[in-house]
Amino acid sequence: MKTLVTASWVIGHDGRSHVEIPDGAVLIDGDTVAEVGARTDLDRRPVDERIDLGDAVLTPGLIDLDALTDIDHLILDSWASPDLADGFVWSAEYFDRPRAVFDAAQRRTVREYALAQLALHGITSYMPIASEVHSDWAETYEDFVATAEVSSRLGLRGFLGPSFRSGVNVIGADGGRTVMFDEEAGRRGLADALRFLDHTEKLADPLLTGVLLPCRIETLTPGLLRDVARAADERGALVRLHALQGNTERAYVQRTYGRTPLQLIADSGLLSDRLIVPHAVVLDVHPDVLGTDTGDVAVLADAGVSVVHCPLTNARYAHNLHTFGGYRAQGVNLCLGTDSFPPDLVRGIDVGTQIAKLQAGDLGQGHLAGYFEALWTGGATALHRPDLGRLAPGAAADLAAFALDDFRMGVTEDPLRTLVLNGTARDAVLTMVAGRVVMRDGEIPGFDLAALRRAGQELFALMRAAYPERDHRGRPVDELFPPVFPRS
Repeated sequence: MKTLVTASWVIGHDGRSHVEIPDGAVLIDGDTVAEVGARTDLDRRPVDERIDLGDAVLTPGLIDLDALTDIDHLILDSWASPDLADGFVWSAEYFDRPRAVFDAAQRRTVREYALAQLALHGITSYMPIASEVHSDWAETYEDFVATAEVSSRLGLRGFLGPSFRSGVNVIGADGGRTVMFDEEAGRRGLADALRFLDHTEKLADPLLTGVLLPCRIETLTPGLLRDVARAADERGALVRLHALQGNTERAYVQRTYGRTPLQLIADSGLLSDRLIVPHAVVLDVHPDVLGTDTGDVAVLADAGVSVVHCPLTNARYAHNLHTFGGYRAQGVNLCLGTDSFPPDLVRGIDVGTQIAKLQAGDLGQGHLAGYFEALWTGGATALHRPDLGRLAPGAAADLAAFALDDFRMGVTEDPLRTLVLNGTARDAVLTMVAGRVVMRDGEIPGFDLAALRRAGQELFALMRAAYPERDHRGRPVDELFPPVFPRS
């Protein structure tokens, strides 16, 4: 089947760079891009279907490598008041009697809710992350069999695997933060993850790829990290490891293992171009560490490690990358993630570019083109998928489009600059994966979004109500999450 998609602007790729094509068109043959160019050049091609998006910018599909596949938690725990500065951490007592807040059916609904959100925001390829606050430990093989089914029905391109860990952050009786371990749980989690790799191979679904997704580095023993590295080498699997993301993590790892988190990663055998690290903020160049470049960034670059930058979430948790331009200059492959709600990579780019200008004290250092390259080609590089992240002949037909015709968008100058400064990913009007329309004009075939919204609100209420039983001080909900102003 051949489809011609037209828009007032198309972001193509000429083999060297993304290029802006006014009044452009993309010709799709099956699941592949056949031609990209001016509408006048492609309009006479014989096709089975035409999709005219009008005044919109048509781009490569968005790649989110730290995509929230859950109901939101940041709305709660990124607003800690000074007297709650120790945050929301499991108690040592709860470690011995954990309880899953949701049952299997509810967890599946959570996945449906979250994946629909990704499609509505123009995301075509994703690697999931889920909250730990409602689980009894981590994710299971069965959870991800269900996630794969939902993803396949929706039609997104998923790089999937259950998260696993051998430890959990807790506040002990002395009021100090530490990690308590259950090594057997970690081993079972890795076994589940390897079993899921086998499952995805048997499915032979071109939109589903199994990957290894261990949790935060401080919740994994060195032995489990080595086992992950060995399994990744044997399977040729991608590994994503949350690391280098906080001073608490760095202090714990140094205190416990006598080395930095980056050194622990290197010692485990994980440093390679198959490793994807969300955040990677706390390195020697960070002013809270050394504020001096002693080689940490170069270690990541030389190994080919991909760093998932999540600018919107980082800003909400008072973290900053030091700096986006500096990492790029040293050759680190940067890609983007959302990490929390909303899964809005356009807002993320907006926040990231403004922070970059603030850090440099220079309006010319926003790196807008660099952020879009990270979003598209950086994500494709991390996934080892050169057919993604670009609109060019032979590429996968993964597309997203964002309307520019809303009066609230204002005037259009450059289509991408206008979208970032005046719009959000909620302006998405088309999400297409492998030549199939997943979302059009806010509708997703086969998904009752109104019902999902109601279910999501109910499940969020359950999750919120369960915080006190996990909180290390047992604080009631109203104390943990006070309203912005007193309620009458």
